[in-house]
Amino acid sequence: MFSTKQKLCIYMEGALDNDSGKMGFGLMRFSKHPIVCVIDSKFQGKTVAEAVNLPYSIPVVATVEDALVKGSEIMVLGIAPSGGKFPDSWDEPVSFALKNGLSLINGLHDDLNARFAHLLGANRIWDVRKPKSSYPIATGKAAKLDNKRILMIGTDMASGKMTAGLELYAALLKKEANVGFVPTGQIGITLMGSGIPLDAIKVDQAAGAVEEAVLAERDKDIIIVEGQGSLAHPGSTATLPLIRGTQATHFILCHKAANDHLRFPVSHVPIPPLDEFIKLNENVAKVCGSQSPAETVGIALNTIGLSKAEAENKVMEIEKLTGLPTTDVVRFGVEKLVKAIMQ
Repeated sequence: MFSTKQKLCIYMEGALDNDSGKMGFGLMRFSKHPIVCVIDSKFQGKTVAEAVNLPYSIPVVATVEDALVKGSEIMVLGIAPSGGKFPDSWDEPVSFALKNGLSLINGLHDDLNARFAHLLGANRIWDVRKPKSSYPIATGKAAKLDNKRILMIGTDMASGKMTAGLELYAALLKKEANVGFVPTGQIGITLMGSGIPLDAIKVDQAAGAVEEAVLAERDKDIIIVEGQGSLAHPGSTATLPLIRGTQATHFILCHKAANDHLRFPVSHVPIPPLDEFIKLNENVAKVCGSQSPAETVGIALNTIGLSKAEAENKVMEIEKLTGLPTTDVVRFGVEKLVKAIMQ
């Protein structure tokens, strides 16, 4: 969609220090574009490392105008507000960006071409979550593929499924494995330049969209599929079509280690014991033996909020509980999971 030589600024006003900035954090870690700054007036004058103790020396500025001075060519909306809706308070900064020649990457559900196209000149808006008009109905075709299909599953939203999947993909590429990656959310699509915006697709066509994307990677020996949602979350419908569309051969369970309940607004719901939750996902996959079984081969923890010692203890605790290789791919590396998959 855009050249990777083009310079990015990431709009994160009010979100640099909380979970709603996950789009921006994903770009900081994985984007191939040069990132010239992050916009969040609360931390202006600092670097990201100084502001929130993440390992990025990216400067933080107060305004879009400041980002233009730094040579930005594309502004990415790095915030994921509740429901993926565009807040009216963003009208002014986005309008200013577009009027001054910045292109825009929008990961929200709202169609910003429809809202702001009249402001465009040579610049463009990429609405990442815009699905095709229709997708086929899934029929389980992926089960006939002779490869490994690794689906990242989670105990909750924002549990690290995309990060773990991309780290695993990058590590397998370094080992010269014949591996593909299927993005299913706005961050993965933005990073890879293609994919399926699963949560914007009609529910009856969701499994078919996943199946179509997996079949497009049929020449790969290993396919990593970005996970979405959780079977444990009362508001999520994403995991089931991912299981059905991929006909996954393996799962990697992703879990935010410091949490024992789901995130707000469903923080009254406890996270199930991991060993039991693993069995639930595997039982859903095989449907009493009528469909392809999937084996959970490892656990990717997100240990943010824990000290290194606490994180190490949590890894050992979960390995003892589940008998599965466990790691935080950011803190401790991905090699345990690579080894589990290659075996």
